[in-house]
Amino acid sequence: MKIVIVGFSLAGFTACRYLLQNAPDSSIEVFSDENYPYYPRPSLYRVLSGESKVSDIFIYPLKWYEERNVKVHLGTPVKSLKPAENEIVLAGGNRVSYDSLLLANGARSFIPSVKGAEKRGVFALRTIDDALAIREYAKKCKNAVVVGGGLLGLEISAALRKLGLNVTILEFAPWLLPRQVDQEGSNVLISEFQKMGMEIRCGAQTEEIVGNSEVSGLKLKSGESIPAELVIFATGIRSNIELPREAGINVNRGVIVDDYMRTNFENIYAAGDIAEHRGRVYGIIPATTEQAQIAAANMAGKKMVYKGTIPLNTLKVAGIDLTSIGLVNPETEGYEQIRRIEAEKCLYKKLVLKEGKIVGSIIIGERKSAKPMAEIIKQEINVEKVKNKILQEEFDLNQLLKNKQSST
Repeated sequence: MKIVIVGFSLAGFTACRYLLQNAPDSSIEVFSDENYPYYPRPSLYRVLSGESKVSDIFIYPLKWYEERNVKVHLGTPVKSLKPAENEIVLAGGNRVSYDSLLLANGARSFIPSVKGAEKRGVFALRTIDDALAIREYAKKCKNAVVVGGGLLGLEISAALRKLGLNVTILEFAPWLLPRQVDQEGSNVLISEFQKMGMEIRCGAQTEEIVGNSEVSGLKLKSGESIPAELVIFATGIRSNIELPREAGINVNRGVIVDDYMRTNFENIYAAGDIAEHRGRVYGIIPATTEQAQIAAANMAGKKMVYKGTIPLNTLKVAGIDLTSIGLVNPETEGYEQIRRIEAEKCLYKKLVLKEGKIVGSIIIGERKSAKPMAEIIKQEINVEKVKNKILQEEFDLNQLLKNKQSST
């Protein structure tokens, strides 16, 4: 069976790995716009800051794929899809046939329609080439503004500080990381970022990027002006749905897939940032990994069902441990919220409970409880009797899991 994968970021790479293990007789070809083999996007911050060389962030060199008979075509954009003919058309006009096709060509950075966004000195970070371009441009800059206080914006800001720039972070929402934490957790993070020398404005909306041909500053809708020679937008992503839409594949915000990660064409699948499952484009690493594995399994002839992903982020944000799991900011009644705050230690923990079960958690400044907390949520363990003890340092989350296992 010949399998073609369009895109070689996390979804494409994960599917490729799964197919090598579970469908070793398949022929696999991968087509990527980029000129580099797979690398994790979170590693881009190390390239931007200069901590890593480009080659340092590749998971495997091209030789690794060659040794496993995976044909990886770098710098080879796909021009169109031909589902009726089971072919893709490359930018040069060549056609490639397939038995099964995986759309894993992800998303692109979203830059809002702001006056002056076309000026030199305005960037977004999505690829290695973006990181290298920003790093080179930053050499002549003193002040930078990062628009967007999510995970991407904070990591970019920390990298720019390591380059010696003065950094101002602008977030439209009332607090930082509005998808991952609540206002109390954001306050703890803001304090730490301020210690690193960053200025943070929440509830800030960009009016205009000022300057002649190059950026010289940014004007807010409040009327305030902020000096900057470099502006980076970290304002989210948009799925690359143009190719599939033109080919008659059903799209909405992403490519619409069923529980098998299959499109409206029987032998075409989608996974990762391009995929929309049950009305949702996740845009997070755990979902991309799960979707790619399930798509690959079904392409290999197995039957695996995707039921959705519990939002889970466990990472370091500019050196600060952060875990965000499930529903962390409930907007309706019926939820109980328990917190522990030790701002001087950069420690913040929160539980969101419903009917005695944890449905969401935030953990800032500590990592050891992240994995057991995720398992407790996944297994829907009732914690009603111990809910007021769980966030204490001496409480053993693993014991809760052991008790559940011994009782079943």
